[in-house]
Amino acid sequence: MGIVNVTEDSFSDGGRYLDPDAAVTHARDLVHRGADIIDVGGESTRPGAVRVDADVELRRIAPVIRALADEGIVTSVDTMRASVAAAAVEAGVSLINDVSGGQADPDMFGVMAQSGLPVCLMHWETVRFGDASGAAHTGGDVVADVRRRLDHLAGEARAAGVAAHNIIIDPGLGFAKTPEDNWALLSALPDFTAGPHPVLVGASRKRFLAAVRGDRGLTGSADPATAAVTTLSAHHGAWAVRVHDVAVSRDAVDVAAAWRTAGGAGHV
Repeated sequence: MGIVNVTEDSFSDGGRYLDPDAAVTHARDLVHRGADIIDVGGESTRPGAVRVDADVELRRIAPVIRALADEGIVTSVDTMRASVAAAAVEAGVSLINDVSGGQADPDMFGVMAQSGLPVCLMHWETVRFGDASGAAHTGGDVVADVRRRLDHLAGEARAAGVAAHNIIIDPGLGFAKTPEDNWALLSALPDFTAGPHPVLVGASRKRFLAAVRGDRGLTGSADPATAAVTTLSAHHGAWAVRVHDVAVSRDAVDVAAAWRTAGGAGHV
């Protein structure tokens, strides 16, 4: 899943693809580099982000999704608003990806159910959906808590009419979680993938991965660490990884697939 942020303030590439033509061009490049899905978002959730108006978010994402869908490119919409999700469905989107897990907008589960599309529900415990900082998990077993909450959200979605086979879950790395929480969730990935729903891993370029470089005086992106997470996620059965640098993660996924199937082009 390649990331296209049609935003001004995303932590990695804010402002670079705010123009719809630039966003579409970038999406095509990500597909060329190996993306299977393009995740289009019009509102940043980085720490400190401020929510934009719904009409602004919609103006950003709708023309991009429509243009990509017209070219046969599979897209997902990264939104917490039911109205934006519904408009994205009209524009031809293939998946609804809600980082609030359907909690930021009471109408979201209804839109998801009516769409009949696959949906992704992410774990994010916060008193105010807006930026990823929120209140970090305190006490208890973070893995058990996240699994329990995702099970509850999936149950709410099913009760609203979302088909069980259309539900994907995301443990929400970096969203109101400490680095220790993030590593614990990644370590427990086999437990998540053994469950009834496919799992999306979104670790790309996040601070806890950048910190892997420690105090070695190195600068640059967290893409090498992201690729390592991609390899391990693929090996442990993740449905998809959501990344900025598609090419290196495409290679990582393909290596993991070859490794798991004992190699050979005929097995991958």
